[in-house]
Amino acid sequence: MARLALSALLLSLPGAALARDVGEVSTAFKLIGPNHKIVITAFEDPKIAGISCYVARPRTGGLRGAVGIAEDPAIASVSCVQTGPIVFSDAIAPGESGEGVFDERRSLIFKSLQIDRIFDKANGSLVYVARTTRLIDGSPQTSLSVVAPMTWNGTAPQPARLR
Repeated sequence: MARLALSALLLSLPGAALARDVGEVSTAFKLIGPNHKIVITAFEDPKIAGISCYVARPRTGGLRGAVGIAEDPAIASVSCVQTGPIVFSDAIAPGESGEGVFDERRSLIFKSLQIDRIFDKANGSLVYVARTTRLIDGSPQTSLSVVAPMTWNGTAPQPARLR
């Protein structure tokens, strides 16, 4: 319950993506508390209409998971897809540093899951990378998804406006 409230709070912050859980799969039975799970969440890119992303990540169950004090593993997978005409609602940053499109706490204080968008100007592609961060040291485990905007029902993607 505490984890749901914290996720709702984080996702209600300005610039955060609106996310919704679309499903989960149990991975281990726990006698006390909820099972360990893989949770799948969908969200739309906050600055680019026509892009939907799906992130899958483990959620620790058991008694610690039930009360919201478990530290979830530092792994996640992201897949993004074009689901409509591409419309840039705001200027995006090209290349290198990326721009956050999703952020979720993975432990009580120290760890978060972030998904950043990087615009590959040379190819006109949108690159989404999932990573976890820790207060001191992040995880090298990442996941990557690339969307190459295409014409959708006769509507060509508009050119990206860069900052």
